[in-house]
Amino acid sequence: MSALGEHLEDYLRMRRALGFQLGLYRERLRGFLAYLEATGASTVTVELAVAWAWLPDGIKPITASYRLSTVRGFARYLHAIDPAHEVPPPGLLAVPRRRPAPYLYSPEDLARMLEMTRLLRPPLRAAAYETLFGLLAACGLRIGEALALPGDDVDLDDGVLTIRHAKFDRMRLVPLHPSVTAALREYAAVRDRFCPALRTDRFFVTATGCALQRREAERVFHAITVRLGLRTGTARPRVHDLRHTFAVHTLIDWQREGADIPALLPVLSTYLGHVEPASTYWYLSATPKLMQAAAARLEQHFGGRS
Repeated sequence: MSALGEHLEDYLRMRRALGFQLGLYRERLRGFLAYLEATGASTVTVELAVAWAWLPDGIKPITASYRLSTVRGFARYLHAIDPAHEVPPPGLLAVPRRRPAPYLYSPEDLARMLEMTRLLRPPLRAAAYETLFGLLAACGLRIGEALALPGDDVDLDDGVLTIRHAKFDRMRLVPLHPSVTAALREYAAVRDRFCPALRTDRFFVTATGCALQRREAERVFHAITVRLGLRTGTARPRVHDLRHTFAVHTLIDWQREGADIPALLPVLSTYLGHVEPASTYWYLSATPKLMQAAAARLEQHFGGRS
């Protein structure tokens, strides 16, 4: 193994020890190292990093930006060992990040959506998607977290989910409302009746007892929102918007109740699995209904004075 290869493995071990998930990050850096070796280079330069970031030809600028940011962290590590290694400056190939405007589901939207899932066939498929989408709406889970749940991490006695290896490899406990626990228990009974011999340890399964896959879940969700007329030329509802809707409705309820939101926001952040409340504050933006509730609270506070 080359000296750069040894440094890369040390760097990856360090990141893993700090709790980072490697995944594509590791594969990208190994690809970059192979590129350096193919060019005969023994040090990282900005020119080589940028050239690799734009491979293969025709990739999108956002992809090149992600690839260069991956190299930047490794280059900083190498630069501390040997200043001959150059670090691509921040902002190089940067692309402004624009989050898609969230679609906020009304209670009527959610009720119609769950009703539509009951029409799916066979019955176990219908039960799985009704429970999955209902859980996302009721608890604000990420879809990946819900689909990764093993049966052992769904405590139907105490009404608690254990979310392991979530974003940033964090773990958290998610207490459930009794109605949610009852829905999960009902689904588990249907699952065990129609498929007593499961082929996975996952809680959510297909009609054949295999783990439910995200791509298929998103395909079903897309088809349902089209049939309900929620998806138009300007509105593009996503599964992730169920999580956004949960957060916004929680904040709206707190506003109407006159709760101390700054004090409660860390609780919501923890429940959602955010690293810090600043991540949760984004849910406050671009939400007219939430702004109306805030305005009403201010008006009440000042007694209607302008």
